[in-house]
Amino acid sequence: MIPTFDDHDPEALVTLREYPCGSVFARHTHPRGQFAYASTGALRMFTDLGNWVVPPQRAIWVPGGIAHEMHMRGDVVMLNTYLDAQAAERAGLRERCQVVEVSPLLRHLLEAALAIGPSAASDTRRHCVLTLLIDEIGRMRALPLSAPLPAEPRLAGACQRFLDAPTQTVSLDEMATWASMSRRTFTRHFQDSTGMTFVAWRQQVCLLEATARLSHGASITQVAFELGFSSSSAFTSVFRRNLGDSPARYLAKSRAGSLF
Repeated sequence: MIPTFDDHDPEALVTLREYPCGSVFARHTHPRGQFAYASTGALRMFTDLGNWVVPPQRAIWVPGGIAHEMHMRGDVVMLNTYLDAQAAERAGLRERCQVVEVSPLLRHLLEAALAIGPSAASDTRRHCVLTLLIDEIGRMRALPLSAPLPAEPRLAGACQRFLDAPTQTVSLDEMATWASMSRRTFTRHFQDSTGMTFVAWRQQVCLLEATARLSHGASITQVAFELGFSSSSAFTSVFRRNLGDSPARYLAKSRAGSLF
């Protein structure tokens, strides 16, 4: 259900939703910015400009007015904080989507915001909690869990074909053929459109898919094999170099938090 807002709503509105594995929240927009925290489970989000993976215990910022679609990987408990324009500006949130860390303090503030009742006696507490919540959201560290998508139709079509079945084994020549371009033309247009080489983009997309599959319970060996890495050790090395931890440690940290 897409939320609606009126002038009487607080500057930050926190809700909790549960989605079974495989649920798709179809393409939609809302006027407020959305800070979506995956308490359990993982999700993938798509816009016209790129795709993002949100592992458990992380969040994604979606500015107001951006059309997006969410796919649930595993059973997802999602805490959404909808910020009005003034609150988003005060937090210093950018006008682009971004996956971020979620601190223990922020998890507790989300829990507190959910627990506040609608009575007048709670107004002072609500103001204090929401002020801290907005400030803490603005302090969260950005994570490299996105891959841009080109706007050029032929490139976009080739990239979508890759996203449907990502693997390290798809070559530059194969992508150029899918885009009906020469290797040289594809290479030039791809870099101009995404700011990345195809090889770097391919690796990033595979890492995003790996994070989602690991969050859903797949083994490291299975993920490495299915995504075309030469071995599980090669996959682990690439994962650690890009995300700062081995896959096992990364997922252990993701699952270490409480419900909130």
